[in-house]
Amino acid sequence: MNSPMNSPTTGPMTGPMTGSLTGPDGGVPPVAVIGGGLAGITATLAIAEAGWPVTLYEARPRLGGATHSFARGGLTADNGQHVFLRCCTAYLGLLDRLGGTGRVRLQERFDVRVLTPHGERGRLRRASLPGPFHLLPALARYRLLSPADRLRAVRGALALRGLDPAAPALDRAALGAWLASRGQRDTVRRALWDLFAVAALNIAADEAALGPAAMVFRTALLGRPDAADIGVPSVPLGELHGGAALTAVARAGGTVRLPAKAEAILPAPPGLPGPSVLVGGARVETSAVVVAVPHGQAARLLPAEAAPDRDAWAGLGASPIVNVHVVYDRPVTSLPFAAVVDSPVQWIFDRTAAGGLTRGQYLTVSVSAARHWIDVPTSAMRAVFVPELERVLPATRTVRLLDFFITRERRATFRQGPGSGALRPGAATRWPGLFLAGAWTDTGWPDTMEGAVRSGLEAARLVRLHLSHLTHLGHLGHVREPARAEWAR
Repeated sequence: MNSPMNSPTTGPMTGPMTGSLTGPDGGVPPVAVIGGGLAGITATLAIAEAGWPVTLYEARPRLGGATHSFARGGLTADNGQHVFLRCCTAYLGLLDRLGGTGRVRLQERFDVRVLTPHGERGRLRRASLPGPFHLLPALARYRLLSPADRLRAVRGALALRGLDPAAPALDRAALGAWLASRGQRDTVRRALWDLFAVAALNIAADEAALGPAAMVFRTALLGRPDAADIGVPSVPLGELHGGAALTAVARAGGTVRLPAKAEAILPAPPGLPGPSVLVGGARVETSAVVVAVPHGQAARLLPAEAAPDRDAWAGLGASPIVNVHVVYDRPVTSLPFAAVVDSPVQWIFDRTAAGGLTRGQYLTVSVSAARHWIDVPTSAMRAVFVPELERVLPATRTVRLLDFFITRERRATFRQGPGSGALRPGAATRWPGLFLAGAWTDTGWPDTMEGAVRSGLEAARLVRLHLSHLTHLGHLGHVREPARAEWAR
């Protein structure tokens, strides 16, 4: 929440705010967005659509941040499996601007097959009922739970629906302890709650904060009936996000600089409206700056005067994700994706078409909360996951394994444990014209693609307020009308 100390339009600034604030060429200095992930891409597009000059700086030679692709032989692989839900309205708005709505597959109705190594199978499919009753028939028929456990699950769901995710007490509480106190036995947790909590929060249920967990379950599973419908990219992430963003930013009138590493943020020089950025040893003047990088990098970039709590951000930590990639010489499943319980295999996705494979089948196994696996050698991973896949997908026992490789995201998300919510900063800093973005900031959402996009939208909103304020004071030129309507939030 903004206060006079950290408002986007007040606070310490070098030099008097008099006359026209322009760059060396006499024009309005561009807004600088640092970081080319989803948060930075979103902020850049939203600022450009509002008519302001903006430049996006990314240290790597590509855009996309934590979502990217690479070539392996004749295959195009993603660094990790990313999905979204129909309730991710901000992310869907970004896809629309990137021309990506036709490059994803979004379920008509939430439907998840649940596999086990023992041959038992379950299915969770929403009914044509209003929320939260749309999942009650699925729970009543869920074969991986006993009738008594199904009733316990329904009671737990109703109790979750009554929680306020924003309550500070929920940030301090653990999901696992809360579930136990509500009679959710280990079998219920493994076969139901862990299925979604671990994937959404990237942390074990016993270690997860109750607040973000309640937000996930209330919004996705216990709210609007279609909220949890699952979407999966049908093209490589590098094409869906990074490549498309280059085109979209240029079309909106923005500029992208690759590779261009921001090294420091400096106070606004006299007569200029925003801080300066040191890029490649050169000082770049701006009208505002959005820092859209992970919390560790942001803490190193932001001056202490702008963010006195920057050292506390280290407490957010990091939680890894590991993805296991397997290629078979023949198809082994017709499922587009499936969840798995009682196995190190958590979720399986068919990436054959998206990876460009014309024969056989390419599957990825997504393993969240992968602290146990992050440093395990590939050979040891193969010795575990190939037999596990044979137990879960019996057809893999009679086909030939053509390729096996691992991708590791050591800092995939921040660690969303108790107390982490209190460490997440808002978008405004104590310097006017300097803002934060990233899924780790206080978005009201967990560390997800939706959270990243929402943070970019919030930072862009504050940039527009900052520049509009200066415009009304006569310090900047006239603001053009926005090119597009406001994004869904």
